[in-house]
Amino acid sequence: MSIPVFSFVAFSGTGKTTFLEKLIPQLKARGLRVAVYKHDAHEFEIDKKGKDSWRFTAAGADVTVISSNTKAAVMENRYVSPEELVAGIHGVDLIITEGYKAGPWPKIAMRRRESGNDFPIPPEECLAVVTDEPAPGAKRSFGLDMVSEMADFLKEQAGI
Repeated sequence: MSIPVFSFVAFSGTGKTTFLEKLIPQLKARGLRVAVYKHDAHEFEIDKKGKDSWRFTAAGADVTVISSNTKAAVMENRYVSPEELVAGIHGVDLIITEGYKAGPWPKIAMRRRESGNDFPIPPEECLAVVTDEPAPGAKRSFGLDMVSEMADFLKEQAGI
């Protein structure tokens, strides 16, 4: 059985990260193991210049892995599709992506009046929306402070 994936999508400055920071503990309180996959439109840097793992990557390694007793990271030094990365996530009950409005997973679009942006995709194309304004056409609407309700909704949608 595949792990349910839900994509939270919004323009920058809407509050996706803040909402997810509040949502993750709510999901954990319901006994769920959660993975979060962040889309970064910029070239992020995970390794420190001069460190061993950076040196291995600079030498041409296609994949560099670093681990300790408390965490691990796999650096794919090549393009890997979002679907392939999600397929490699194991041992969790639910996967949340931040971003990927064009991805294949059910979307939860966010809009905050103060940001001045609209929804990134039409509300009627989304599983739900999170907003501080009316959202005509939305199948389900949550306020920006309805984090607990969103946790219950995701658990229900995931069939957990």
